[in-house]
Amino acid sequence: MAGHSHFANIMHKKARADAKRGRSFSKISRLVMAAVRQGGPKPEDNPRLALAVEKARAVNMPKDTIKRAIDRASGAAGGSDFEELTYEGYGPNGVAILVETLTDNRNRTNTDVNTIFGKNGGSMGAPGSVAWMFQRKGEIELPQASIAEERLFELAVDAGAEDVQLMDAESDDARYLVTCDVTSFEAVKNALIAAKLKPIRAEFAMIPANVIEADEDTARIVMRLQGLLEENDDVQAVTTNLDVTEEVAARLSEG
Repeated sequence: MAGHSHFANIMHKKARADAKRGRSFSKISRLVMAAVRQGGPKPEDNPRLALAVEKARAVNMPKDTIKRAIDRASGAAGGSDFEELTYEGYGPNGVAILVETLTDNRNRTNTDVNTIFGKNGGSMGAPGSVAWMFQRKGEIELPQASIAEERLFELAVDAGAEDVQLMDAESDDARYLVTCDVTSFEAVKNALIAAKLKPIRAEFAMIPANVIEADEDTARIVMRLQGLLEENDDVQAVTTNLDVTEEVAARLSEG
């Protein structure tokens, strides 16, 4: 598997910082409600709900807030139906952008996403124009200090993982990224938890088959566009196929 994108790494760090500020509460509440509507209100019987509840706990969402979201979706306190919509588009220089949303108002989301693309250096694409460039995978991050790399590789691969990479090895944020296919995700995650490991992040992500390496100006436009899309409450995830050199990544990280 190709090395992890430096640009994707920057955006993951940004997402973790946003989560710590509580900006993800409304998004995760929607994720919980959609999972309940699809598979029922019991996490032990609904893997999608279990993953949503884990995300909620990771950002310190109060138990009462999680329960209210589950109750609303199961009918105990009313609630709205949500649908999943995926938008495809481009940034400057042909950078592909995939936007996954969860909405109770399709017209509002269509307008918001189109407006963000149109006013910030992007353009919408036709259905199918971008999605074929990406594949859904499971991603699990673990602190480097929690386990030796050889032992982690053995545990993860035995459970069905495809790859283990060490990220930001020379920094205080050094961590492992375990990648697996969707069908192996629960088995890999459970094997790591059984080994007394605590993931920093465990979720599904869209991974580009190929990346476009861009200069700093292009990367800043894409970063702004991605950030504005992610700020929208209906948007759950934004993925691009942009990558940058380590030098450009360092400048982008500085702001």
